[in-house]
Amino acid sequence: MSTVTPQPHATHTVLGSGPAGTELARELVRRGHPVRLVDRRADGPGIEGVERFAADVSTAEGARAAVGDAAVVYHCVNAAYHLQVEVMPRVQAAVLAAVEASGARLVVLDTLYPYGETGGAVMTEDSPWQATSRKGRMRAELDERYLAAHRSGRARVVLGRSADFVGPGVLNSSLGAAVFPGALTGGEVVGFGDIGLPHSYTDIRDVAAGLATLGEREEGDGRVWHLPTAPAVSTREIHMMIEKRVGRPLDVVVLERLRAVGPFDEQFVAEYEEMFYQHTEPQIMDSTAFERTFAVTPTPLADTVDATVTWYGAWLGSR
Repeated sequence: MSTVTPQPHATHTVLGSGPAGTELARELVRRGHPVRLVDRRADGPGIEGVERFAADVSTAEGARAAVGDAAVVYHCVNAAYHLQVEVMPRVQAAVLAAVEASGARLVVLDTLYPYGETGGAVMTEDSPWQATSRKGRMRAELDERYLAAHRSGRARVVLGRSADFVGPGVLNSSLGAAVFPGALTGGEVVGFGDIGLPHSYTDIRDVAAGLATLGEREEGDGRVWHLPTAPAVSTREIHMMIEKRVGRPLDVVVLERLRAVGPFDEQFVAEYEEMFYQHTEPQIMDSTAFERTFAVTPTPLADTVDATVTWYGAWLGSR
């Protein structure tokens, strides 16, 4: 199996400056790549080695400007939850056209949504796509188009799927700002559904490292990969890990039905309700294929919890 060595001065462009895109930009700099980080305003804090660039990549003109002369483009763009079904197909169309015109390779950050309800079966890259939710069907349709674009030779594309994010800088996750601030301050910690079920969480740093690896290794193109993810444990077990680090029992409020809480407002709740099955059946993602092919291992959950508690402590102290 060959390893592609990217040209030392070839730009790697990251579309989207949320937690995944920002961490990916840092990871690419660590790997020695010139990096352009794109969002609508380009007004975020400076990151050493990263050029910030303003563009609306849901438009053809904005996507072309953002892609520019990049060798590799990473699609980490997301939209407000209630706008995803409308916005994400527009972003796909614009970005695919831009990389087709430029010749850049496209690495897409993806979700587990296309699998839909699995009844608790372990999700691998060979699992059937059987989503019935609006957002799950939308994601599956987008993924089919990405892979079709690759098969037809229109663009060189690879997809990296992640489980729920966790880690430094991750706020809007079921294991984010609804959990760690309360754990550190003695306030409420929110759990969704059945917290005794095994549930995969992907460290945001493994998301970034996995996407960067796909960007450097062309032999992965043309398919879906599961990004490196630690073996699933129950959310309750993760709560116990957090308790040991903060030195107090957590005041856990379990929501058997979704309601507005913490960073999740009523608009989000209304849109997320169709996805709540993810908290009422086991969500077990297997990343063995990626780990074996690219000789990597996911960050142990203990290390993830350590880093996340530390980050939230600093974040709370700065507010």
